[in-house]
Amino acid sequence: MTSIGGASSGMVDWNLAVATATRLVRPGPEVTRDEARAVVAELRRHAKASEGHVRGFTRMGTEDIHDTPVLVVDRPGWIRANVAGFREILKPLLDKMEERRGGSAGGAIFGAVGGKVTGVELGMLLSFLSSRVLGQYETFAPATRELPAGANGGGRLLLVAPNIVHVERELDVDAHDFRLWVCLHEETHRTQFSAVPWLRDHLEGEIQSFLAETDVDPMTFLERVREAAQSLAGGRPEGEEDDGGRSLVELVQSPAQREILARLTAVMSLLEGHADFVMDGVGPEVVPTVAEIREKFQQRRAKGASRLDTALRKLLGLDAKLRQYKDGERFVRSVVDEVGMDGFNRVWTSPNTLPTKAEIAKPADWVARVHRKPES
Repeated sequence: MTSIGGASSGMVDWNLAVATATRLVRPGPEVTRDEARAVVAELRRHAKASEGHVRGFTRMGTEDIHDTPVLVVDRPGWIRANVAGFREILKPLLDKMEERRGGSAGGAIFGAVGGKVTGVELGMLLSFLSSRVLGQYETFAPATRELPAGANGGGRLLLVAPNIVHVERELDVDAHDFRLWVCLHEETHRTQFSAVPWLRDHLEGEIQSFLAETDVDPMTFLERVREAAQSLAGGRPEGEEDDGGRSLVELVQSPAQREILARLTAVMSLLEGHADFVMDGVGPEVVPTVAEIREKFQQRRAKGASRLDTALRKLLGLDAKLRQYKDGERFVRSVVDEVGMDGFNRVWTSPNTLPTKAEIAKPADWVARVHRKPES
């Protein structure tokens, strides 16, 4: 196993998280070596073609803005990339918790075993998620030898080949069309961050403000991770997964965090909804079977999988992500209908022109605020 760098001691044994996740990850669909090579090559071609399709439709970016690499990975590759990203973004919070653990009642116990226990249970969660993600734009990706990232803090675009093949077979759709359809969605995220230079720093600032407000002792942190891992393993007592209907993130919120989370939710709804809107807007021109793919994929999203899958989605807040697709797409469509694509693109002017959570629900309010005529 390749180390992700740095020591493995502390609040989370990151190398153990990678080892656990890669050991537990489900095997991908059966493909021959030649089929695998063909899938990888096609995804790379589609990712490249998607750049022009997305730029033309959104009117964002230029030929030279994309310095972020496109990586076609397997499930262990996705795991390693995300552990590196989590480690980067969570470092300030974990450093603070590390300082606190010596003075907490359970500090000695946590110091002995906590990092390894958390590493194992985080690995269990990543193993679960690694078989479900089709693609991902990694915004806060540190570059490594195996996983390059863009210059000057740029991210990387991951396409998880076995998951794409699994879903296209499950839905029984045209494989070539489905692969391009997925690339259009992920390329939109790449365009959002490469064409809007301030967006990454703004998002990182909001996340760090959220984490800075977190006042949770190490034992509580361990308990939260264990709850999610036990839900994955089927170990939560009957009915316990309800927990007031709150997700893992919401369980550690302060009033200040709720305000930050509302802003983050609005931004994520915008980004996800915009990607869905672009994917559907470009689709009819370049993906012949887009209507069939969209219908079947929406049914798959809505239906979910097993009861266990549903419980874990809820605990991790993934149900909120599904709502973000729907609410955000409705916002983008309404604004474009009202003021056109150029009018919508004023959303990328500055953090002040981003929609609020309330405006995501009422697009006309955003239009009135951002496009209001100055008083004469």
